[in-house]
Amino acid sequence: MIIGERLRMLREQKNLSQGEVESRTGLLRCYTSRVEHGHTVPSVATLEKYARALEVPMYKLFYEREEPPKLVKLPKHETADDVLWGSSGEDAHALLQFCRLFRKMEKHNLDLILYTARKMTKDKVVQNTKRKRHAK
Repeated sequence: MIIGERLRMLREQKNLSQGEVESRTGLLRCYTSRVEHGHTVPSVATLEKYARALEVPMYKLFYEREEPPKLVKLPKHETADDVLWGSSGEDAHALLQFCRLFRKMEKHNLDLILYTARKMTKDKVVQNTKRKRHAK
């Protein structure tokens, strides 16, 4: 159902004129007419005004049944903390220890460790790319 038709039906069920809706919402009567005839699509903020004026919960503007729709359980999305190593738990403790040790190292030793880590990461990326190609 188009939102304008639904608003008109709810307004008529409440025995309200467009003028009465105007006084309750502050929206011009001609605007309500344009919405009801499908010439204008109201914003969410405007729909909230209509819901208050019609004394109905917001979902009633979109849903015809008496009870609210059942909520669908969406799968949990991973957050950045779930994905990043060292953001929590034992990993965070290990990372803190690495940082303390790295601060105590001489620059040339630290450079050697960072070079090795970059090399290992690059090799791992190349290996993963090769595996993906062979899988296809």
